[in-house]
Amino acid sequence: MKAIYLIANPGGTIKLYVFVAIFGVFMMILAQLPSFHSLRHVNLVSLMLCLAYSFCAVAACIYLGRSSGAPEKDYSIAGANTHDRVFGVFNAIAVIATTYGNGIIPEIQATVAAPVTGKMFKGLCLCYAVVVTTFFSVAISGYWAFGNQSQGTLLSNFMVDGRAIIPEALLLIIELFTLLQLSAVAVVYLQPTNEVLEGLLSDPRAGQYAARNVVPRVISRTAAVALGTIIAAMVPFFGDMNALIGAFGFLPLDFAVPAVFYNVTFKPSKKGVVFWLNTTIAVVFSALAVVASVAAVRQIVLDANSYKLFANV
Repeated sequence: MKAIYLIANPGGTIKLYVFVAIFGVFMMILAQLPSFHSLRHVNLVSLMLCLAYSFCAVAACIYLGRSSGAPEKDYSIAGANTHDRVFGVFNAIAVIATTYGNGIIPEIQATVAAPVTGKMFKGLCLCYAVVVTTFFSVAISGYWAFGNQSQGTLLSNFMVDGRAIIPEALLLIIELFTLLQLSAVAVVYLQPTNEVLEGLLSDPRAGQYAARNVVPRVISRTAAVALGTIIAAMVPFFGDMNALIGAFGFLPLDFAVPAVFYNVTFKPSKKGVVFWLNTTIAVVFSALAVVASVAAVRQIVLDANSYKLFANV
């Protein structure tokens, strides 16, 4: 939103936290969609937008990378010393875990109704086909165009000193698609929290749209989004937050927990390869989650030292 504002009004003085607040109000409205099932059309729109802005971003990277005004490229590993580089690697692993952890949503959703295995497999195949196609293309083209100076949010590289360094029309399209897609995907990621809150506050004997359930749903969801909006405005380190979520959330959830559940549920022989392979995976990724969490918190602290609360980054 801020980027779109600066394209329309170069040198504008409205701060980032104002746009975060505006987006938060918008999300409060979208968050009232009652269930995962009601989001099926939102998911489809999100998919189309994800493909659209990813391919537009790739085109922008290729345009900029081949232009005469292309930035200096340095492909060495970022970090002043080995210590910083090691922590940077674990921080990056956590970010990658968040990125590719998207598959956990269709996996969970597929277990709601039979047949679980077939639907889960189809959902995951589609999910990872989109993830690999979009994320790999953006990552490769972005690193080729900007080297290790590529910022945590790729689109930030397309503006320097508040001005676009690629055609404004292309940047505006990318920013608009991204904004709409983030709105759609944020609603999906809010839903698990919403389900937990409703399990505590709603009455299953009353209808979904009965006043007894609608009132606590509106209040709890509005309060949850308001809290998230305040935190986002106070600490606008998107990449760092992704790393922290990936470290203590997605790494154990995607790798350690399934291996443990398999051993507990199917009880393979302790003398067999399957049991010890699962055990090794669980132990290694649990340790990796701990180290990555430390690296993520360290990076947040380092970045926080450079900024004040409600920073206009």
